[in-house]
Amino acid sequence: MKRILTGDRTTGRLHLGHYIGSLANRARLQNEYDTFILLADVQALTTHFKNPALIHDSICQVAVDNLSAGLDPEKITLVQQSQVPAIAELTVLFSMLVSVNSLRHNPTIKTEAKQYGYDDLSYGFLGYPVSQTADITFCGADLVPVGADQMPHMEAAHKIVRRFNDLYGDTFRLPQALLSATPRLPGVDGNAKMGKSLGNAIYLSDDAETVAAKLRSARTDPARLHAADPGDPQVCVAAAYYKAFAPQSYEEICESCRGGKIGCAACKRELARQINALLEPVRERNAYYTARPAVVKELIAAGTARANAVGAETMRRVKDAMGVTL
Repeated sequence: MKRILTGDRTTGRLHLGHYIGSLANRARLQNEYDTFILLADVQALTTHFKNPALIHDSICQVAVDNLSAGLDPEKITLVQQSQVPAIAELTVLFSMLVSVNSLRHNPTIKTEAKQYGYDDLSYGFLGYPVSQTADITFCGADLVPVGADQMPHMEAAHKIVRRFNDLYGDTFRLPQALLSATPRLPGVDGNAKMGKSLGNAIYLSDDAETVAAKLRSARTDPARLHAADPGDPQVCVAAAYYKAFAPQSYEEICESCRGGKIGCAACKRELARQINALLEPVRERNAYYTARPAVVKELIAAGTARANAVGAETMRRVKDAMGVTL
């Protein structure tokens, strides 16, 4: 089987944006590919280095969220990033092959630096694409599922891999991006992105009433004052959620909204019903694994052990190619 490398930074619980953007796709792909799920605790430090307790607590939580979304522990490999020496070694070696200027001009790095208000970038933050290249290559991943905003990182990975192979021989396969066609899910506040740090997320672990309450507060057409007024679904968060999670109802809801046939409250109640129906099996799996922390830790430990075996073989080939072994 070809191999996929994907994963999440361990900076808190995963939400519906993660589900529609990556988790649901992972659940489908696990039947076709050898799937490595990276619990990226080192990369979480690039933005959360002042809160290591959050990162520590999130390792198992992110693993549980992946399992809750339908990832089968018999089919996937959960990998704790900080416990794989090969990733750290490759990050150092690859850093010799990439210029600081190219990293500074990476569009994703610039966008995220602005988002976090960073004027003086840390070495780790600036070198994120290098670290990500090490993630991809330590296990010889064939495919890397990414969103459009991550494509600059994939382009950087291609350049680093080509540079290494040109210098030291064909050691690494060139990883291919599996670009997600799913648009970014907006937050309940209407922000263009649902984010853990933005306070606008519906989490996979939220109970049914919490989901309903968050949807009741979701942004709708501000020009619509009464239920019978015609609305504009294009500026309504609820419409975007229907399109993502209940596409069979999307056109009908939009038509009813434009015609003033359904009020925002009724629209959101129906949306909550459909999203809660989708999340019910997720919650059941979440409850199962949350009640069994020892099982989750064993799965992470076993997956990391497998990753270390793969990584050790990769580093043997890398060091032989570079001529740094005795």
